[in-house]
Amino acid sequence: MPAPGQAAAERHLHGSETRPSSTERLHRAGGTVGPVTTNEFIVSLSCSDRPGIVHAVSGALLEAGCNITESQQFESPETHNFFMRVSVATASTAAELELALAPAAGAFAMELRVTPEDRPLRTLIMCSKEGHVLNDLLFAQRSGTLPIEVPVIVSNHLELKPMADFYGIDFVHIPVTSTTKAQAEAKLLELVAEHDIDLVVLARYMQILSDDLCRALNGKAINIHHSFLPSFMGAKPYHQAHARGVKLIGATAHYVTADLDEGPIIEQEVIRVDHARTAAQFVAMGRNVEGRALVRAVQWHAEQRVLLDGNRTVIFS
Repeated sequence: MPAPGQAAAERHLHGSETRPSSTERLHRAGGTVGPVTTNEFIVSLSCSDRPGIVHAVSGALLEAGCNITESQQFESPETHNFFMRVSVATASTAAELELALAPAAGAFAMELRVTPEDRPLRTLIMCSKEGHVLNDLLFAQRSGTLPIEVPVIVSNHLELKPMADFYGIDFVHIPVTSTTKAQAEAKLLELVAEHDIDLVVLARYMQILSDDLCRALNGKAINIHHSFLPSFMGAKPYHQAHARGVKLIGATAHYVTADLDEGPIIEQEVIRVDHARTAAQFVAMGRNVEGRALVRAVQWHAEQRVLLDGNRTVIFS
């Protein structure tokens, strides 16, 4: 038997006015139900910070019959924006969950997204001739550590088609010249629509995207580059860095914007080097760093851990 006041305390904690779930209503009515399906979702949101956001969101999740399994939040002291990522388990569908959250989203002008936790992100990968980053992505996906699904690989060259064939992924060759660039980008957007693509990854794709394409893929395209920019631009950046005697090399993974290589940064990694290393060793070490940084960036994006705060990112670990 509960201690005096315990039942009242429990009603207060769990919400005495909460409507019973459909399962509870059937049990109370003497009905029978089959096994209850549990769906797992990630709810991510951002908005201007003010009191009541967490209360409104948690109340809506309770109303939708959700069990919160993980919750993270952050308020930016610079922009005064609020960010939240919540993992929930519920019998509700995504549509029902979005409907339950709609009043809170409207009241606080939230950018809100509900994503099935077990759904791999449909990803189109673009590449040119260097395959080290492409291989790192495909190996991580094949081994089950990277939650993406890759229905198609696009390249402006044919060198990496054998790798796509090895992994059993469709390979589309779209040559790009100064006169065909617009048509090539239009074909790319057709593939994005045809394959219901959520994310485009530039795995050392050595073509500059137009401003129009960058806007079309805003927040849905990730690029990788060596961390020397803007110090060593142009051809053979690792050789340039070697000639200058740098002590750190690395890579930066960021969202694609019209400002070349200046989009919001998702992940960076560096490694120390010294005078005993050759330029060729710089290149080999840099390739390893590039692959690790891009795989992590794609993973965090696919897991809905990255939220944009202007030109910065908030990343929930």
